[in-house]
Amino acid sequence: MMEAAKSKIHQYKVRAYIQMKSSKACKREIKSVMNTAGNSAPSLFLKSNFEYLRGNYRKAVKLLNSSNIAEHFGPIKTGECVRCMFWNNLGCIHFAMGKNNLGIFYFKKALQENDHTCAQLGDGRNNQCKKLTGIPFCALLSNKRYELLYNCGVQLLHAARPLAAFECLMEAVQVYHSNPRLWLRLAECCISANKGGSEQESKSLPCKKGIVQSVIGTGYHRKIVLASQSSQNTNYSEGQSAAIPVASMEFAAICLRNALLLLPEHQQQDISAENGSKNSSLSGSTESGSENSDPCSGKSQEADKFFSASPSSPVRKQEVENLRCSILACSAYVALALGDNLMALHHAEKLLHQTKVSGSLKFLGHLYAAEALISLDRISDAITHLNPENISDVSSGVLSSEQDQGHEKGDEPIEPSAKKIPLCYPSSVTTARAMMLFNLGSAYCLRSEYDKARKCLHQAASVMDSKEIPPEAILLGVYLELQNGNTQLALQIIKRNQLLPTTVHRSSPDSRKKPFQSFQSVQPIHLPSSFTQVQLSGTG
Repeated sequence: MMEAAKSKIHQYKVRAYIQMKSSKACKREIKSVMNTAGNSAPSLFLKSNFEYLRGNYRKAVKLLNSSNIAEHFGPIKTGECVRCMFWNNLGCIHFAMGKNNLGIFYFKKALQENDHTCAQLGDGRNNQCKKLTGIPFCALLSNKRYELLYNCGVQLLHAARPLAAFECLMEAVQVYHSNPRLWLRLAECCISANKGGSEQESKSLPCKKGIVQSVIGTGYHRKIVLASQSSQNTNYSEGQSAAIPVASMEFAAICLRNALLLLPEHQQQDISAENGSKNSSLSGSTESGSENSDPCSGKSQEADKFFSASPSSPVRKQEVENLRCSILACSAYVALALGDNLMALHHAEKLLHQTKVSGSLKFLGHLYAAEALISLDRISDAITHLNPENISDVSSGVLSSEQDQGHEKGDEPIEPSAKKIPLCYPSSVTTARAMMLFNLGSAYCLRSEYDKARKCLHQAASVMDSKEIPPEAILLGVYLELQNGNTQLALQIIKRNQLLPTTVHRSSPDSRKKPFQSFQSVQPIHLPSSFTQVQLSGTG
């Protein structure tokens, strides 16, 4: 009995270290678990969880498959459905590997096992209370339906099925209503469901599908109808109450407001006092000293402060700041979609003032602030946000709870995740600055400064691949040529779907030998005095 108790204690310590994200102490404790419990199902599950958090996904799957779950006691004795946990863990591993549909399959298997276990125990919903007589109290805790619905909803969201994900997460939020991450995921479901076909159009940029809407007439009376871009500020709920849980942008705004209110406030003043008290109270503990020296457990005591976010793992203080930035970015986007430009500007400026904002969210913050300012007829302020020099990084720079483990010397290399950046998002700083130049050209058009707008457009197009140029930029180029009275060149831009034509036919014979010079020699933009010129020709 003493040996069994020691094995249980080691298992509980491993669970605690995994929750605390202390990889070094967890690795040492797992060796004790394997020595005391051997290759039992609980020990292999814990070791697989540890390898999953370090990014060794294939090894984690191998450890799970090697566990003999048939010999484990049922949920009536232990209060844990091992078969349900087996399928759930496989779903989590395949989610981290980017195999979304396979992950959904495993989560559904876990839900089926959970429902089968609850039917055997008699959960009180469809059975008489007398059927619970004789069942240990721990067995009543084996129902993991809402945790599984949370996992399944997140997986469906990544699989581009936002409406199905919304249904799962709405059922899970009835229990975990104090989790800000869950409210953010609900808002992301609403955003994805109402986003429209912008991504599908951007994937087919080589053709003119996203630019030319239709062609009317023939011959001399042939007219080209361009696509309209006035699909913003629409009413999604059609007069219904915003509090009704449907996948609308109004409900997304409520979800984001809840998520922002549930986050803990900044506590910068209390950090030094708390650090001093923690150091004095834990100075004699050898276990705490080993954890503080762990590079994966944080550089300081400030990073060891956790925030509960059930059913997911506790969130560190740094992760709370990253979560706040994501919520503010989504709030600015939703406010723009609803036509609330003042609120969008407020969220965007608050995002830009965050100390831990990543490069990608900073890029979005400037774009959202500029769009709100343009809608408020404050074009000069919008041009300040559209300065390409504001963009120096477009990486996310955010580690999740699972990726925060890292790997030590001698560990197996972490497998690269299969998750890719969406095609609508710039893949480099050069592309991001080019997109800022496109929007800067639009701002100059609103002030009737067509020469500056044309220079912005051509400079951005010269550093981008023609297939990556958004259709909005093509339409802007057509508009500028029509303003200049050059109808033939505007038609050529539409037909070739490119801003910098390789050849422009002119009446002089010399033009057949070389391209039109005004499109080949791209001059730097002469920005206002408060800007610095951006030399994009030398970057990769």
